[in-house]
Amino acid sequence: MPVITVEGPRIPDLEKKRQLVQEFTEAASEAFGLGKETIIVILHETSPECVATGGELICDRYASRKPSDGQAGHA
Repeated sequence: MPVITVEGPRIPDLEKKRQLVQEFTEAASEAFGLGKETIIVILHETSPECVATGGELICDRYASRKPSDGQAGHA
């Protein structure tokens, strides 16, 4: 049984989560030549307070940016 683990920011829209796991499942089923029922998808949603890059928490990085930076303001 293939296991796909995805770590990333929270996806608040349940329909988007459903679509994401369906697409991963479809792709893995085709790639491995296995039935969809054998594919396991685990979503690990991680808050910006729990992830850092370059020694800086994601929440701090985006909080310190000004709107003029052209950044979206979320991870």
